[in-house]
Amino acid sequence: MLVTGGHAFDTLQFFQMFDAMEGVEYEHFEQPKANNEISKGTADDFDVLVFYDMWKTISEAEKKAYLNLTKEGKPFLFLHHSLASYQKWKEFENIIGGKYFEKGKKVPEELWSTYEHDVWLYCTVDTHSPITSGIKQFRFFDEAYGNVRISDNVKTLLRTKHPKSMEYVAWHNVYNKSNIVYIQPGHDKRTYVEKDYRALLGQAIKYLAITN
Repeated sequence: MLVTGGHAFDTLQFFQMFDAMEGVEYEHFEQPKANNEISKGTADDFDVLVFYDMWKTISEAEKKAYLNLTKEGKPFLFLHHSLASYQKWKEFENIIGGKYFEKGKKVPEELWSTYEHDVWLYCTVDTHSPITSGIKQFRFFDEAYGNVRISDNVKTLLRTKHPKSMEYVAWHNVYNKSNIVYIQPGHDKRTYVEKDYRALLGQAIKYLAITN
């Protein structure tokens, strides 16, 4: 179940990337329809939920549906700007394993997260995870997120020392019974076409499907 909405992206190349994944079939849902479908139980028909949305609003019924899915062990994969979703839903930070703080009057300035476009990020790879299997080096020319709060409970998959970026740029989290993976790179088509990025996404989806 592939969810988008709330943020522009290179749509043609994004869907071409998923079309090219061997052994992966997907159905696309755009917000706000996606959350409505999740609240109606549509997610039960899918092995993995992949989020590439950046959505602000979520009803109490939809929150409950997300939480129920985690109690059942449904795995989630969150990509790039999905980290900034649901700024006012506190529990979302625990689900995804971190929080990108948007600027706002009620948010202390020291918490404000940052972004920087067109940055080369060189990453060290946790080679012990099946999600990163076969990927020895990982670099990407993408958008970097900085000053992001990351849970101490996550297991890092990709790490960088770039001063404009948060240290962990991909991680594995567990919430209730669900395995949750977050992968930060993926702003545009320049990353979508990269062999290692496609391998990372494909392996994450297949690993999560096995854990379902």
